[in-house]
Amino acid sequence: MLRRSVVVAAVAVALALGLSACASAAAQPKESASIPAGITGVGVEMFQRPWTSIGTECGSTLGPAGFSWVLTSPPQEHITGTQWWTSYQPVSYTVDSKLGTEQQFADMVKACRAAGVKVIADAVINHMTAQGAGTGFAGTAFTKYAYPGLYGPKDFHHCTLTPDGSIQDYTSRAQVQTCELVGLADLDTASAHVRTTIAGYLTHLLGLGVAGFRIDAAKHMAAEDVAAIVAMLPKGTPVISEVIRGAEEPIQPEEYTRIGQVFEFAYARELGPQLTAGVLMDPARADHVPSASAVVFVDNHDTERGDAAVTYRDGPLDLMADALMLADDYGTPVVYSGYAFSDPDAGPPQDASGHVTGWECAGATGPKASYADGEGVCAEAWKSIAGMIEWRDAAGAAERRPGVSKGAAYGFERTGRAVIAANPGSSPATLAVPTTLPAGTYCDVIADGPSMDGCAGGATVRVSDGAATFDLDAGQTAAIHLGATG
Repeated sequence: MLRRSVVVAAVAVALALGLSACASAAAQPKESASIPAGITGVGVEMFQRPWTSIGTECGSTLGPAGFSWVLTSPPQEHITGTQWWTSYQPVSYTVDSKLGTEQQFADMVKACRAAGVKVIADAVINHMTAQGAGTGFAGTAFTKYAYPGLYGPKDFHHCTLTPDGSIQDYTSRAQVQTCELVGLADLDTASAHVRTTIAGYLTHLLGLGVAGFRIDAAKHMAAEDVAAIVAMLPKGTPVISEVIRGAEEPIQPEEYTRIGQVFEFAYARELGPQLTAGVLMDPARADHVPSASAVVFVDNHDTERGDAAVTYRDGPLDLMADALMLADDYGTPVVYSGYAFSDPDAGPPQDASGHVTGWECAGATGPKASYADGEGVCAEAWKSIAGMIEWRDAAGAAERRPGVSKGAAYGFERTGRAVIAANPGSSPATLAVPTTLPAGTYCDVIADGPSMDGCAGGATVRVSDGAATFDLDAGQTAAIHLGATG
């Protein structure tokens, strides 16, 4: 989690700025000797989508498109308000929120599982709220350090390292892991009672059919605390820890790979600026965790409000970034699907009762030139994303060969299986990508979507003399694979 907005404009600014000081890479700590099994396949984060909406989308879109898992927003009672970040200020572990009831959540999980899509729930376990007192969405009364049936003052860190008890220095491990993140009441996750209470909540979600968890703000908990909580769950439960890599900071993602996978923020920081500069090149990855430990993304609900170089506002570049990520042989990819906003604090549309109303994605086939505030981006429904999931399946475990470029155009092959080319430049380009694919005519699954039965849309690429020749307009991406021929 980036720095959360609380109730004042200064905190909103902190959120927008995020952890920009963390942008450059740091030296890797020693890698764990073993890597736990994690979530696989292609995921999609459906940010602030109601449970009923996700359940419907699993059957109509996610399953048919080939998504393996969906990441939901946090399923617990939270403070009231229209801002998106209210979901990240828990007041109880009751599964009743602006996104729906426990029964609706369970029905969603069941519908997704029936469609072959696993549910990964965002777990906010580092902290509770920053509010002095109030009543939660489901009616729970609380104060900042007292939550009925859960926690009292002794269950929290009460940091004396800074004047206001909040984190001020990210080079201080003690501050990052015992002081408050923008005033949010910081749970003492070294406490046996706190660990047991959190594990009980996560176990309840598993009982509702959840497959695993995103551990929000994992960086703000000692790795041994996270490990102890996860050890109370059934063996093999997938977890993905949010640990933002920061230059010259003592806490790095590598500390958490012995627990499960981690979000590798360096991936987007490398890819995004290349796209906006119009100069693509082979990745360096000197500061990345091992591929099996990495969950990668172009942007997410935090970074699109902070330091993401490419977001839904960039249209073809956003699609290009997702396509290149899905074509890569590094990490487990998660596509991001949120909603448009001009105010970074703005939540999605809500009804008079405060419930999120959701949005329909029927008819959405690709990125739009512009969006109205509150309108769903619907990336999960883009035909090019489904085409690239098919492309990724066709590529399988084939190695990524070194890329080639000509001007702004760049492309690479997954040996003998699939080829992709992209042109982030402002002028058309022709690029010949060396390939071991057999000579012939291949379907462009970016332009036409999945095409195992022939090039229904008519967009094709010719392979001859050991090269796939792509004629690319400015901002265009094209991709072919062994199973889609004309």
